[in-house]
Amino acid sequence: MSAILEIRGVSKEFPPHRAVDQVNLEVEAGAFHALLGPSGCGKTTLLRLVAGLETATEGDILLEGRRVNHLPPYRRNVSTVFQNYALFPHLTVEENVAFGLRRRGERDLRRKVREGLELVRLSGKEKRYPAQLSGGERQRVALARSLVLRPGVLLLDEPLAALDPALRKQMRGELKELQARVGTTFLFVTHDCEEALSLADRVAVMKAGRIEQVGLPQDVYLRPATRFVAGFLGAVNWIEGVGIRPEALRLGWNGAPGNGEKRRRAVVVGATFLGNCLHVETRLESGDLAVIEIGRPFPAVTAGTPVDVWWHPHDEMRFV
Repeated sequence: MSAILEIRGVSKEFPPHRAVDQVNLEVEAGAFHALLGPSGCGKTTLLRLVAGLETATEGDILLEGRRVNHLPPYRRNVSTVFQNYALFPHLTVEENVAFGLRRRGERDLRRKVREGLELVRLSGKEKRYPAQLSGGERQRVALARSLVLRPGVLLLDEPLAALDPALRKQMRGELKELQARVGTTFLFVTHDCEEALSLADRVAVMKAGRIEQVGLPQDVYLRPATRFVAGFLGAVNWIEGVGIRPEALRLGWNGAPGNGEKRRRAVVVGATFLGNCLHVETRLESGDLAVIEIGRPFPAVTAGTPVDVWWHPHDEMRFV
């Protein structure tokens, strides 16, 4: 598939700080692409540059093959869903959804609004005001308001951050299913690794204004390019300079397993019950600490118990 969005050598300075630093990125048409990173890494600034809400200090932004650096937001074929949804409190649901269409001077507003609300499953709530809706419903209104404009790229800035944990997980599924149905390209900004890995087709991990790695979710998690990516995407045990995720370690009591696995002697330090798994903390003979994630049935382990910690070499993450 061809790239609908190309970011070429883009930087953005807020002197003396460089928020975005020589970023190159391509987003394919129809993809669900995530920008992932900690607060202050530049991901929201990059999104605002694409939207036209900020102007790049250097570099080019191309939408559908056309350079858009000089274009204001309303002349770019993008639409943005903000973290706080930015709904008009004095307008009803249908009036909020119709707002952008009306400003464009489009016809047949009633039909387009109806189709937009059907798309996000809000039919029957047209006359309600934002204050009368749940957090998830307000998010759907914001999505409908953007999608009825038929943007080439839908920009989403931490759209799930304001929801409680249970609703956030529910909305993840709805958002992924919605993107698959409409086929619109989504560029999704988040600091939540689980969101990015579960939603996106491709993930770009950012640090200090730069992109550290771009790839499939399973690749950036299992084969991170840098120590930062490895640690940001999940827990890592550092054993003799090698990174190994807790779920890749095994616990044993009867000596080394076969098939080329590596083994180290250790002592149990403690255990933490997490419901669906048990984290067993150990200290290896080398002095390294290692956490092993164990599924049910849980073994009976107590502090001071001597154990074997072992793993497959192909689960090791090595960095220069």
